[in-house]
Amino acid sequence: MSEPTLWHASDDPNIAIFHPHRAPTAFVDGEFVWAIDDAHVPAYWFPRDCPRATFWVGPNTSEADIAWMNGVTRVHAIEWDWWDRFRAARICLYLMPAGSFELHSADAGYYVSRETVTPLARVEIDDLVRRHAESRVELRIVDELWPLWDRVVASTLEFSGIRLRNARPPATPSSSYALLPR
Repeated sequence: MSEPTLWHASDDPNIAIFHPHRAPTAFVDGEFVWAIDDAHVPAYWFPRDCPRATFWVGPNTSEADIAWMNGVTRVHAIEWDWWDRFRAARICLYLMPAGSFELHSADAGYYVSRETVTPLARVEIDDLVRRHAESRVELRIVDELWPLWDRVVASTLEFSGIRLRNARPPATPSSSYALLPR
């Protein structure tokens, strides 16, 4: 089996070496360098702190949920409050050597390394709207993420919520919002 293509996304264009550290939002103990596989890297085509709901059709997605997706297979949703920052964003993707990384989550495409890592290359990307369109990822802009997120987590779709703590608080009670660490 060939090694995966791994990336680290950042808004910092000057990272020469990645040192293991404990991510403040990590749900696991330990110090790691984090990377994401090629299939899941589009979830990081956003400004760092931009809250987003990402979801896609998986092998166990029901026919009803496939129909709800209305012909698309992957969706990324952000709030209107982030639209201008999203459009202006420039993201650096660092190509990581796969050798020291181990799979952390197959569903989300996360890999971790306990070693210091020197990236192999850096690719800067911008025009994230075009990048989404060319990759056939539907971009949805909503007033509030929570109603959509509650629908997604109750479905059979595969999903990843990133930086949701930065989303605007829900106008009506949300079971997902209530679970966020405070």
